[in-house]
Amino acid sequence: MANSDPDKLMSKADKLTKLSFTRWSTDWKQATQLYEQAAVAYRFKKDNEKAKEAFEKASKGQELISSPWDAAKHMETAAQIAKELGKLNEVSDFYRRASEFYLECGRSQPASDALSKGASALEEGMPDEAIKMYTDACTILEEDGKEQMAFELYRSIAAIYVKTQRYADAATFFLRLGVAADKSNAVNSQCKAYLSAIIIYLYAHDFEQAQKCYNDCSQVDAFLNSDQNRVAMKLLAAYEDGDIEELKKVANSSPINHLDHVVIRLAKKLPTGELSTIKKGESAESANEGLDEDNLT
Repeated sequence: MANSDPDKLMSKADKLTKLSFTRWSTDWKQATQLYEQAAVAYRFKKDNEKAKEAFEKASKGQELISSPWDAAKHMETAAQIAKELGKLNEVSDFYRRASEFYLECGRSQPASDALSKGASALEEGMPDEAIKMYTDACTILEEDGKEQMAFELYRSIAAIYVKTQRYADAATFFLRLGVAADKSNAVNSQCKAYLSAIIIYLYAHDFEQAQKCYNDCSQVDAFLNSDQNRVAMKLLAAYEDGDIEELKKVANSSPINHLDHVVIRLAKKLPTGELSTIKKGESAESANEGLDEDNLT
């Protein structure tokens, strides 16, 4: 394979996909094999730009010969190469296409995984697109009744929102995680998600929304009787009393130390302003979205 001339392989394959006076039909099966050989040869030569093109064409060939699984695999490889080349828009496009091919195969898990891989690659350079891809990955699993497989995706979305200082959105996705956990009978994950949302509201200087979130979540028996509920109650009480020492003590408690790292870091920084000011309802961002009291379980 190392001695193959990938340019000649590509040229021969291209001819097989086009009609001419001497060729009245295309041969995508043979062309696809040649594209695959060329792709491997280009990778061996570290010519990633041409390798990416070859994998794209190999994917198209597999699609046309009714092999969506192989088409997805080639498209994922093209996406990985696009990432190496720093072509982020193509990373998004290729992983989305791969996900579509997996769905054609009726495979929700790899379809979601493909979107998740793309989102992970885009977190730094295109955070909004990463959020969209993670969200679509969650939706695929939810529609297939696999909410428990989406827990990490919700956390990844919330982490991006925290990093980009969109705290209300971060809290919303922890609440959405709580709903998914409830459907999966994952009580511990559910309670941790609700406590995380409350902490994020407090960090965002929105005591009123944190209080409302606590009240709404406490309507859920699993949370009402949990250690996470008791910690949330102590946090809010410390704010009510203006007791910074108690707040710091609670922020270092075991239930908080078992939350996601992004939330732990926020908890350690509480309070982020004067308690008297925060309690009056000044927030770091608008919390107009509110919570759906009937959709917490």
